[in-house]
Amino acid sequence: MTVAPEHRTKRSYQDACGAARALDLVGERWTLLVVRDLLLGPKRFTDLRAGLPAISPNVLSQRLDELERAGIVRRRKLPPPVSTAVYDLTDWGRELETVILALNRWGAKAPRGPYRCADLTTDSLVVSLRSFFNPAAATGVHADYDLYLTESSSGADEFHAVVADGTFTITRGTTGTAATTLHTSVPALVAVTFDGHPLAEVAAAGDLTISGDITAAENFANYFDLPPECASGATPRL
Repeated sequence: MTVAPEHRTKRSYQDACGAARALDLVGERWTLLVVRDLLLGPKRFTDLRAGLPAISPNVLSQRLDELERAGIVRRRKLPPPVSTAVYDLTDWGRELETVILALNRWGAKAPRGPYRCADLTTDSLVVSLRSFFNPAAATGVHADYDLYLTESSSGADEFHAVVADGTFTITRGTTGTAATTLHTSVPALVAVTFDGHPLAEVAAAGDLTISGDITAAENFANYFDLPPECASGATPRL
């Protein structure tokens, strides 16, 4: 897909290399995080602001406009009774998923900064689950989960996760028929999945409620391998 010069950001590398051309389009601050938060489906402007609380409305508007002009994001209106405008990735934009997941894996190995894994937002946690899923740990496993996650900056969110013989998918929205249901917070799920805290311990503290297949719930954390550089090993902020 050829991008016209007027569709590039104002600051261009003026380089024909594919990597440079990609960075012309998505190399501005916040751009890839906007893409990350659209990987799980369309969002309203207010939803994007809630998931990226440090971005200003003006900068978010500018990034969305740049992404839309570049053909990476499209703005559309949901049908009645919702009738609200949302932003969604185009098919070309969705190809950035592999880039986001690879960056997530690579960045997790960076020297620890002032941030903790427990400070993940809902969408960044879900992207991390995708990034660090270990297919070998789930060979022969068939399990599905409805996840009800609360996170202070954006309220509650719902997801359906499926582990199927070495594969993992997670999509927004629940089925109501999953074999295992988890009601929890983002920090509590991080504590179980990435920080090594026993599920029973987190549940006993009242930060996680399980219904359905308890064994499947206990096994959930075993399917993800976070690099040791990122694992905090400290008591999470539940």
